[in-house]
Amino acid sequence: MPAARESLLDAAYTALVRRPWSAVRMVDVAAAAGVSRQTLYNEFGSKDGLARALVRREADGYLAGVDRALAGYSDARDRLTATAEWTASAARDNVLVRAMLTGCWSERLPAPALTAVPSTSAAPAQRRADGPLPSPGDFVALVRDRAVALLAGPGTPKSDTADLARSCELAVRLALSCVAAPPGEGGVAGLVRSALQRQAE
Repeated sequence: MPAARESLLDAAYTALVRRPWSAVRMVDVAAAAGVSRQTLYNEFGSKDGLARALVRREADGYLAGVDRALAGYSDARDRLTATAEWTASAARDNVLVRAMLTGCWSERLPAPALTAVPSTSAAPAQRRADGPLPSPGDFVALVRDRAVALLAGPGTPKSDTADLARSCELAVRLALSCVAAPPGEGGVAGLVRSALQRQAE
């Protein structure tokens, strides 16, 4: 039931943008998605299951954007700059991505435990959502490792790979700092390019 699941997650996210998660009602989410409340409970099990699935989907969407940013250019510095810009814009535009990347969950948002919860769902997507959710540190490592895997060619010496990993992590951490405190003139791109240039010298 992937189409119904996506419709329900879309409806839940729309409801979350309009009001605090505590005021989001399952019956309203089901009605907005055009499915029965029983279908909603069959798919997610509970409101907490819906919250976990929503957070997992937004995390996956953010990481898919990272992959697109990394693939969009041939130059390593351009790839890392694009990744940093994507990180800052995704956090600005999506309240759940911002909370996941910073660890700052307001009372308006669902705040599912990052640890795995017991899952009895028959839906593979829900079993995955019931697994561990990434912390801010996990996101740093995931983005860094994706960047290193793409930028380090076969036969790259370990010392070069270690330097590359530091550059990738620096770009991610700079992007996260821009989420917390938006940069001035030059924006995220200027900040990341400048830092990467200095590191290369």
